[in-house]
Amino acid sequence: MNPAIRLTDITKSFGAERVLDGISLEVPPGTVYALLGTNGAGKTTTISILTTLLQPDSGTATVAGHDVVTAPAAVRSAISMTGQNVTVDLVLTGLENLVLIARLRHVAEPKRVAADLLERFGLADAAHKPTATYSGGMKRRLDIAMSLIGEPQVVFLDEPTTGLDPAGRREVWETVTGLASNGTTILLTTQYMEEAAHLADTIAVLARGRITASGSHHDILEVAGAADLESAFLALTAEGAHS
Repeated sequence: MNPAIRLTDITKSFGAERVLDGISLEVPPGTVYALLGTNGAGKTTTISILTTLLQPDSGTATVAGHDVVTAPAAVRSAISMTGQNVTVDLVLTGLENLVLIARLRHVAEPKRVAADLLERFGLADAAHKPTATYSGGMKRRLDIAMSLIGEPQVVFLDEPTTGLDPAGRREVWETVTGLASNGTTILLTTQYMEEAAHLADTIAVLARGRITASGSHHDILEVAGAADLESAFLALTAEGAHS
């Protein structure tokens, strides 16, 4: 079975700064892959390359079997992306936000699709309320629901719980777990080891543009020689950590 996502020796620099230094990874279909790292590690740059927003300087990348450089339109038709900032329209209701995106994507029966997603994400009771009244967790869940319109093969979540309180973070975790149980391929970035351990089948630790460890969270603990997740993260992202 071909991987849903494949990166091979990807590099990317901005001026004299090397942001990605030859990273390679593979994500099997229907799994959750967490790219874990501190600010500036290269997580968002990686997501931007995979979603065709940036081109790599060298190396190859494919998503859903399509090359991100030579077939960007095919990649975009197969994916969805939820960025670090929530993009819902705060004036519209939850239902209106979803119907708007469904119509923009030319989905059949947009109202039915919107209603189904509201039910699936536990937002049916708030369907007719302006999203300005939603909690942070509810807004993020709606944002993710909007990204699923059109049934993408691969979903990218760039630090989906940044800025949320613990309750909101748990809401998003439940949402991601539900997506994974339905067979959606998910690549998420995060700064939280606990989050990666809770959600991901595979974790890759990214530091200074290189992957310093990858595997299950138990593998990560073993590679780091650490007894707890926080110590493992600090060890693998410290200066001098290497693949």
